[in-house]
Order: sequence, then C-alpha cells, then structure tokens
Amino acid sequence: MSVLDGPVSVLRRVVATRYVTPLREGGSLPGLVEADDLGTYVAKFTGAGQGAKALVAEVIAGELARRLGLRVPELVVLELDPVIARAEPDWEVQELLARSGGDNLGMDFLPGAIGFDPVAHRVDAAEASRVLWFDAFVENVDRSWRNPNLLRWHRDLWLIDHGACLYFHHSWARAAAAVARPYDAGDHVLAPAATARVEADAELAGLVDAGLLIDVVHRVPDIWLEDPAFPSPDALREAYVEHLLGRLAAREAWVPR
Repeated sequence: MSVLDGPVSVLRRVVATRYVTPLREGGSLPGLVEADDLGTYVAKFTGAGQGAKALVAEVIAGELARRLGLRVPELVVLELDPVIARAEPDWEVQELLARSGGDNLGMDFLPGAIGFDPVAHRVDAAEASRVLWFDAFVENVDRSWRNPNLLRWHRDLWLIDHGACLYFHHSWARAAAAVARPYDAGDHVLAPAATARVEADAELAGLVDAGLLIDVVHRVPDIWLEDPAFPSPDALREAYVEHLLGRLAAREAWVPR
C-alpha cells in the first residue's frame, strides 16, 4: 500500500478573467491577474523559463510553511485561457501567456504590502528562528538580504516566492546525496535575529510527519508532476515525502546552530 493512500485535500481552483500587469521584479515574469472569484492573484506561469518544477516547489514549500504556523498568502490553481494574450500589447507577455494555457499557480495578492527591509523592520527572535529552520529544511537559497522574499502586511511578516526551494528535485538521481546536506545560513536575511534556533528546532521538528507531508504534496496538480524517472504523479509525490522525511531524520546535519 502506498503511503499516499487515504483522504487528501487540493488547492482551490479559480479561472483567470483578466491579465492586469506584469511584475518585473522576478526573472520568471509573474503577473497580476484577476479571477472569477473576484480575487486578485500574483500568477506564476507554467510557460516561464523555470518550468513546472518551480511551481511544485512553490506549493510544497508554501503549504508546508503554512502548516508550520508561518504566514504565506493563499495559493490557488489558476486556470488560464491563452486567448487572454490577444489583448496584451507587450510581445513578451503575449508569448508567455500563449505558452501557459491551462493550470498555473496563483498567490493571493496582498494590497498595500511592502517589501521587508532588514534595517527598518524588526522580527522577534522566535519568528526569525522558525523562518530560518523552515528555509533550512526545504533548502531555500533565496532569502538573502539582497532578495528577502518577505513582505510586511498589516505589520505581520509574510513569506513569498519559494520556487527556488527543493532544488534536489532537478536531479532525482542525486537527490539521496542531498538528504543531509548542510544549510548555509550566512547570507540569510533573518540569521542575525534568529537567536532562538534550538527552540525553533524543538517546536517545528515535532510538527512534521508523514501525514502532514502527504497532505502537502497532494496539493500539487498531477499535470505539474511529470518526470521520466517516475511512472506516475503519485510515485513522484511519494519520492518527495520520503526525501523530506529523510531530511527531517538527518536534521542534526543541517539545522542552523
């Protein structure tokens, strides 16, 4: 019996109704999109250069962070009709939308949010340490002072942009060697404030188990889970669960001290 047997949950699905504007801060050219639920979302497209693996990382890391008590904007499956591209004057956006028909990723837009500034904004030791632990667990290489991928919204800290996590999945043949890979926290934007690392490890490690990881990986749509090394999306889901459970068991090697 597969470890994935049993009831699971999925991401909420919405349909894009209007492409509003590109967001040129990232290399993947995300865009602001309105949807049929009257919500506004930051869209990450399957046709972008990073491909579907970046969206898989967004979902697994983002939903895991949420279950660890960290704030992540709601993630949805954003269905896109490429006919929307016809109304766009920018040829680069036109091509991206034309390549991205079907299921894309949407992240709830937080109106009025501002980028985190490590000089101007304080984060308490407990929260900083939890974020650092989470980033070490999923091997997030994109939370530096140059590019924190953190927002301040209503005075709270929100985590965004996790497409660079789980980079072991770009080479499954070598993934086992990454299970106990140490995490370099030297460039992490919250490392100076993360002085409760032992407490964060004790708290968060106890929250992660197979059931939690199974629920998280099932939120990834089947269509994004295509890899020639695996016969089915569920086989790939199981590989993610086993890898992350192995990393949890080896945390003495990577937990920031």
